[in-house]
Amino acid sequence: MLSSLDGKISTGFTDERDFDKDIPKILGLKEGLSQYYNLEQNTDLHSFNSGRVMAKVGWNKPKKDIQKIPVSFIIVDNKHLTPLGIKNLLKRTEKLFLVTTNKNHPAYAIKYKNLEILFYKKNVDFHDLFQTLKSKYHIENITIQPGATLNSILICEGLIDRVSLVICPALVGGEKTPNLIGGESLQSENDLQKIAILKLVQVNTLKNSYLHLVYDVMNRS
Repeated sequence: MLSSLDGKISTGFTDERDFDKDIPKILGLKEGLSQYYNLEQNTDLHSFNSGRVMAKVGWNKPKKDIQKIPVSFIIVDNKHLTPLGIKNLLKRTEKLFLVTTNKNHPAYAIKYKNLEILFYKKNVDFHDLFQTLKSKYHIENITIQPGATLNSILICEGLIDRVSLVICPALVGGEKTPNLIGGESLQSENDLQKIAILKLVQVNTLKNSYLHLVYDVMNRS
């Protein structure tokens, strides 16, 4: 994941603001951004994200000459992806796993060999989802790259075992600007068990004042 020093994962609150879109325009930040993308190229062959993020970065828009990559996407989505967005992602990925609780999702009307729909009746059971991906599809490692809410759910449920974080040299601010981890704030003493305890594995000082930090999550279930 890419984060500012104050933990923000976007340049603002609305979907119009986005690191990928805005950082290339900012002097002092744009010079080092390519290092993050270079690291991203070396992540797992299965990438987990949300439909909202995919829509935000433009996959619902018409695209020419989509280059296929040897990476499969696992996308949790109920309403953000359009039929065009799904078709664009199918052209982009080795295989698209669409995880939804919406039985009327537009993906059901699309017939591609590399599309797999995983349906849950009410709420996505992420423990079951990850177990299914491992046992049925033989997926051992997944890179997690969704937004703040899904990050929070997966951390609280003990489903993340390593954090690889690139810090860009910026303080973004904004009470409503998404943080690395979102979701509900902790309230009771029992909630303290949801805090992910990290062990520092690696620190890399990158160019242009960027940092790459790697942690193991110590108290995963």
